[in-house]
Amino acid sequence: MSYVDGFVVPVPKKSKEAYLRIARRAGKVWRDHGALAYVEAVADDVKWGKRTSFPRSVKRKVSETVWFSYIVYKSRKHRDAVLKKVMKDRRLASMMDPKAMPFDGRRMIYGGFKVMVDA
Repeated sequence: MSYVDGFVVPVPKKSKEAYLRIARRAGKVWRDHGALAYVEAVADDVKWGKRTSFPRSVKRKVSETVWFSYIVYKSRKHRDAVLKKVMKDRRLASMMDPKAMPFDGRRMIYGGFKVMVDA
């Protein structure tokens, strides 16, 4: 079965273009190293829930929007191999500094998931 890394990120609306530049570069790097897909999606229909929601999960501020992103791999083993190469890629060096990121990385949610249904 496939494997997916998923991310939920609060991005300031004023930083949308900066975030897109980074996302496009990251997507190219991940795909160049073997990821099957790299997707970045901006919130369109995500309401502030009473208990839980995408906005609540990242403590979204009024000046921010939520981005949902995922990367698809053949398997966990494939993901680990791709990630090892990605982390050594010089094209990402300028993006790794938390102070240079166009969002608050401390509020990013991420994790790896085994795909159970792929219909």
